[in-house]
Amino acid sequence: VQLQASGGGLVQPGGSLRLSCKSSGNIDAIFAVEWHRQPPGKERSWIASIGGRGDTHYSDFVKGRFTISRDDAKNTVYLEMNSLKPEDTAVYYCLANIRTIQPGTIDNYWGRGTQVTVSS
Repeated sequence: VQLQASGGGLVQPGGSLRLSCKSSGNIDAIFAVEWHRQPPGKERSWIASIGGRGDTHYSDFVKGRFTISRDDAKNTVYLEMNSLKPEDTAVYYCLANIRTIQPGTIDNYWGRGTQVTVSS
């Protein structure tokens, strides 16, 4: 199983970005998927999640500005980020709870991060 996060970059304050987290490989089902971020010099923390049925949850830091969604046909979860602030600068990671085809176990998988920099 591989998770690929993409879509990061440099954006000005007030701008927008859309991150993608695509899962591939030995996948039978993808359950909850989360986005986490790690600002420079700080610990990684959870910011948003989406359940297998599409239920969503957000941290107070991003609620109202970020939207998480999923396209199960593409095994991809998105994070639409609007009204970005300099304090949103971080490496963004996705975490997916996945059941494999073989051996049929359920585990959490991390994707490699994608850098988001908000600066003028």
